[in-house]
Amino acid sequence: MYQRSFKQGRLARLVSASLACTALALSLCGCQTAMSDVTGSIGDKAETSQSADVRRDVGPLRERYRANPKDAAVALEYGKALRASGERSQAVAVLEQAAIANPGNKALLAAYGRALADNGNFQQAFDVLSQAHSPEDPDWRILSAQGAVLDQMGRFEEARPYYTSALKIAPDEPSVLSNLGLSYLLSKDLPKAEETLRRAHARDGKNQRVRMNLAVVLALENRQSEAESILKADLPPDEATAKVAELKRLVAKKEASSERSPRRGSDPDKVRPN
Repeated sequence: MYQRSFKQGRLARLVSASLACTALALSLCGCQTAMSDVTGSIGDKAETSQSADVRRDVGPLRERYRANPKDAAVALEYGKALRASGERSQAVAVLEQAAIANPGNKALLAAYGRALADNGNFQQAFDVLSQAHSPEDPDWRILSAQGAVLDQMGRFEEARPYYTSALKIAPDEPSVLSNLGLSYLLSKDLPKAEETLRRAHARDGKNQRVRMNLAVVLALENRQSEAESILKADLPPDEATAKVAELKRLVAKKEASSERSPRRGSDPDKVRPN
């Protein structure tokens, strides 16, 4: 039903043509940035606690979308629900078609770029996200998402200026600091990763992603007790046990790959768009 692929650059050309003749609003539908899980964030993905509700919404949203595939607002909600329910390729297809039908809609471009990143299409995601805001009116969420995509491609030094720019707009924003900390972690600079993630934790100590990321770094520094203490704080016993088990899995994975150079896009625990 939906077109599932298109030549890289096609949408960028459509957007450029639209920009040449139309003044466009830079609205962005509330989304947090960058890669998930060890956890980064690319976007507006629903949290786990909301995922069941989002899955229930998929059916009704599908019917609304089919009734009018060019409705940007419906496509945004449907794409978000598809992403949250793990239907990544379908989310890409829906948001691609909606973006082509509404080539000047920056919110659609932002959502489409995040869906591409979810699906592992990193270079294309970066190109589309670049069209979702402008140097004259940058969006810190998209800047952080762009940094996270570059990290996924192993381009750590290129990613850092995007986080720096995002933090100039949103100083000490925990989601950006978390992504920056992950960037240092992926490039094996554990002291900088810890320093940055502690800043994120100080700003939002209840954020489970931030806590997990900091715990991973501490565990890799052989500070397992401190890592578990941070991770388990304020959690029910069952959930705390599950989080510690997840921590051990992530640390074992990182340690197993520590002697290998990072491969571009090779870490499935980092991307999926806080």
